[in-house]
Amino acid sequence: MSTIHWTETNTRRSAHWHSESATPPPSRVIGADDRMKADVAYRLACEGTALLWRGDFHNARQLLQAMGRRIDRKPARQGDSPAESFHLLRRARSHRARVLGRLLVELEDNYCLNLRRAPDVRQACTEAYGSSSEPMAVSLTELLGVIGAHQWRTKGVEVPALDARIHPHYGVFSPVRGEYVDLVAHAPLPAPAAHRAGRRTAFDLGTGTGVLAAVLARRGIDHVVATDISPRALACARENVRRLHLTGHIDLVGPGLFPEGRADLIVCNPPWIPARPTSAVEQGVYDPGSSMLCNFLDGLTAHLEPGGEGWLILSDLAEHLGLRTRSKLLADIKAAGLHVVNKTDTRPRHPRARDTADPLHAARAAEVTSLWRLAST
Repeated sequence: MSTIHWTETNTRRSAHWHSESATPPPSRVIGADDRMKADVAYRLACEGTALLWRGDFHNARQLLQAMGRRIDRKPARQGDSPAESFHLLRRARSHRARVLGRLLVELEDNYCLNLRRAPDVRQACTEAYGSSSEPMAVSLTELLGVIGAHQWRTKGVEVPALDARIHPHYGVFSPVRGEYVDLVAHAPLPAPAAHRAGRRTAFDLGTGTGVLAAVLARRGIDHVVATDISPRALACARENVRRLHLTGHIDLVGPGLFPEGRADLIVCNPPWIPARPTSAVEQGVYDPGSSMLCNFLDGLTAHLEPGGEGWLILSDLAEHLGLRTRSKLLADIKAAGLHVVNKTDTRPRHPRARDTADPLHAARAAEVTSLWRLAST
């Protein structure tokens, strides 16, 4: 267990250090309050000094914004290729997160945030971190993420394909990009295996919030087995399945990728960018070496019923960024003993696809998300 230490009113203090991005504890921590100027805070943070905030909560948020503006004065430079621009942007964002992450707050027993005008964060922190009875130091940026996640969890995300809301948990990718859900909602379902007299089964690999498992169950799949490697995702999916009254149709299994047995339909929406995630929620977007994609393709034939299909839902953003080629994807499909039955494409509807100020705008504007229907050769 990592600990940070600092001196306050001539007294040596300490607290448990927590970072969802696995950032190591800062070696130097000093107190900071409303008298701290943004230029000073920015300089200290750039030098590696963490600032433990003791002032007004809203002033801390304003200081964080002011530090961010100072970082943004030097935008990420463009590379000579889309891939280089992507890596330079990731490096710049990592630097930004590292500097801003040095503004800290202390959560006292049971996640009490003892700052002026501070919100009650106990429920949000309990949902994200579990129970606690000891002081804990976290970055303000992480705490703001925890607060935002609690709000998303409370109000949910409207999913037209379900005519219902899905409630994402902290650290679980939210289904705000509805185009991949719509692809699964409208693709033709494979016929059930002959030996089961009309009963269809499906696996939803990497279920996250459970949204695709719910869509499949609502479409008439008799039994869906949903998996994930994340205990947070499994807990989130289990809660959503219960809210939607689908517990009789969906089983949650894990942590792992493939469950035991075979299915008529196996659906997977893997992370679409082959790069290293820097936090739990980024695992829904970034996957080093496309390992989940490769594991899905390699294991598909062994888990499909005769005549069954594997549905791969994948954005081609990585291809436009020069991080993966279409020929490599097709070669991997063929090497896994699979062939493409059909492919349905859709354009992204999220605002970033239209944001011309985005350094990766050209790639995002060209992005297509596809549902690849795969079968054993």
